[in-house]
Amino acid sequence: MFNPECPNFYQSDNYRPEDSVGYLMRQILTSMAHGIDTQLADSDLTNAQWLPMLKLHLGHASTVAELARACNLDAGAMTRLLDRLEAKGLCTRTRSATDRRVVNIALTELGRTVAQGIPDVLCQVLNQHLTGFTPEEFLLLKSLLHRVLANTTEASAPHAPSTSIASAGPDAASPAAFVPSISPTPPGAPHAI
Repeated sequence: MFNPECPNFYQSDNYRPEDSVGYLMRQILTSMAHGIDTQLADSDLTNAQWLPMLKLHLGHASTVAELARACNLDAGAMTRLLDRLEAKGLCTRTRSATDRRVVNIALTELGRTVAQGIPDVLCQVLNQHLTGFTPEEFLLLKSLLHRVLANTTEASAPHAPSTSIASAGPDAASPAAFVPSISPTPPGAPHAI
């Protein structure tokens, strides 16, 4: 939803997509995903597979539904992904004895071993992308990114409609149409790192 108090950093008359913070963040995520894929090549994990493995390892999920929510995937995509992880011997699925609708997931011993190495890979790739930053710049960058994230959370909260937009009529373009969008991460695309 449009916030009338937001700054006017971007203007349509001089907008350049390559200068968009959304574009720059996407480029960084793509580069990081490539670095992670390269580092994980020996483990036989794909970009789509390391995140669920890490979520299970960290205890952020223990059922298929929880893991799908944690990874921002639909149930069908999660089931296919778990089929592949199970075929590799990295996890097991068992139906709950108390609620047949619930499917529990657990890492196998091999899965735990593989998952334990993921944080090291993530740290290596992140640190490589932060080469040349001072500790103060690193903290500032994290702080600024947290502020942007807070703005996205606030922007997605329901707001009362703006009177200026509502009075402009149905043919008026919404301010959101001029803001570069970042679509949700599709399966196989870079995940939040």
